[in-house]
Amino acid sequence: MNGAWWRDAVIYQVYIRSFADGSGDGVGDLAGIRAKLPYLAGLGVDALWITPWYPSPMTDGGYDVADYRDIDPVFGTLADAEALLREAHRHGLRIIVDIVPNHTSDRHPWFQAALAAGPGSPERERYVFRDEPNDWRSVFGGSAWSRAGDGQWYLHLFDATQPDLNWDDPRVREEFLDILRFWLDRGVDGFRIDVAHGMVKDPALPDLGVDHEGLVEPPDRGDHPHWDRPGVHEIFRSWRELARHYGDDRIFVAEAWVDSPRRLARYVRPDELHTAFNFDFLRCPWDAGRMRSVIDSSVEALGAAPATWVLSNHDVKRHVTRYGGGLPRARAALLLMLALPGGAYLYQGEELGLEEVEDLPEEVLRDPKWERSGHTQRGRDGCRVPLPWSGAAPPFGFSTGTPWLPQPARWSAKTVSAQDADPRSTLNLYREALRIRKENPAFGDGALSWLDSPPEVLAFRREPGVVCVVNLGEEPAALPPHRKVLLASGEPGDELPPDAAVWLAV
Repeated sequence: MNGAWWRDAVIYQVYIRSFADGSGDGVGDLAGIRAKLPYLAGLGVDALWITPWYPSPMTDGGYDVADYRDIDPVFGTLADAEALLREAHRHGLRIIVDIVPNHTSDRHPWFQAALAAGPGSPERERYVFRDEPNDWRSVFGGSAWSRAGDGQWYLHLFDATQPDLNWDDPRVREEFLDILRFWLDRGVDGFRIDVAHGMVKDPALPDLGVDHEGLVEPPDRGDHPHWDRPGVHEIFRSWRELARHYGDDRIFVAEAWVDSPRRLARYVRPDELHTAFNFDFLRCPWDAGRMRSVIDSSVEALGAAPATWVLSNHDVKRHVTRYGGGLPRARAALLLMLALPGGAYLYQGEELGLEEVEDLPEEVLRDPKWERSGHTQRGRDGCRVPLPWSGAAPPFGFSTGTPWLPQPARWSAKTVSAQDADPRSTLNLYREALRIRKENPAFGDGALSWLDSPPEVLAFRREPGVVCVVNLGEEPAALPPHRKVLLASGEPGDELPPDAAVWLAV
């Protein structure tokens, strides 16, 4: 296997609760993933990123971890995870697991010991306790501080059930090196690092002076007291050094929300992490000038490191809805993303053209944002609705039970089985795009060169001999001279219609 596989890989994000349920309890699990490995291999992706599978009270969908060396019973067993790793590798798929180092669950033995030991104890040094809170705000709303029973306050940049770890404590650093070893020894191919930019805090814990509630990135400042601190890079250098002992093909990808591509580039220096999600691209609106600017600044800032493009994930509104133009824009965006230099992440269900479910009943909402915002923010449940696999009505083959979030009946036309045999379906567009991308040496890692085009059109060349044209405007656009159409997001013709993209052999 290619040691630098990650430089141009296409990685599929499995939000485990909502992918496929093998046990019939309405919650996705490892058995469900194992049953769908042939589907994923047939789709043409290189690897899976699986969201947290650890024992957890599930107040934040598993990102509140109580034990980093086991599997939550709702998902299966440690033996199931080891079997999944073996089977995925037999299918030619690598497995990336989620590591959550910024915070634990409040049920984690360390935090329970900290509460029991009291102020000034070594147990409390593993977390961030203080006698008086400062003005920091939680990403999920409200204060970032909650009071322990003895009057001290503890820091949680997310939910109150997710106390932040103190990465200045050497025991925390050694513990996570050991956790990485545990999973590397079992054959995982890499780690997605949750909140990679948040692990280190200014030890003085100064007031921010402004209300940054709900923000997960530092707003245009390089000296933020808890986001994107310089000290995170020392941690990641130690992680990279550990991974080297397992071979050059084990990787890290950072979830790092920072204020510029230039700062993101610090995370992917040669002795740190391999890749980092390009959230500037994800957040960019459907506008040709801004898209080109983000692409240029990302590629330029990252230098020798590959860019990692992404359109949707489990924390943001699905891009079918976000772009405001429906499925045609989403299909065009896929061809744009897969033609760019570097690698890409797909979020489960985008290959089916799924939209954000914005009409979930209030009584089923599970995201902690809903409660912490006083029912003013619906949160992220709308992009986490379980996938539709088959059948004419819910649960659409996802489960034999009742899915943990309800699926809209309108998805009957978007199931895998409904799209499977339709050559013009979004599912088959994804399959064909991934097949061409894998077979054609022009795609993946490398450089791109822009071509002259109208202001609302993006046109660039990848060598050898491929041109990608995307029309983000309102009028049809002329196509450059070409030998043949490799793939089009809509009906190819002499001109490219609005909200469409095409790959051309030239």
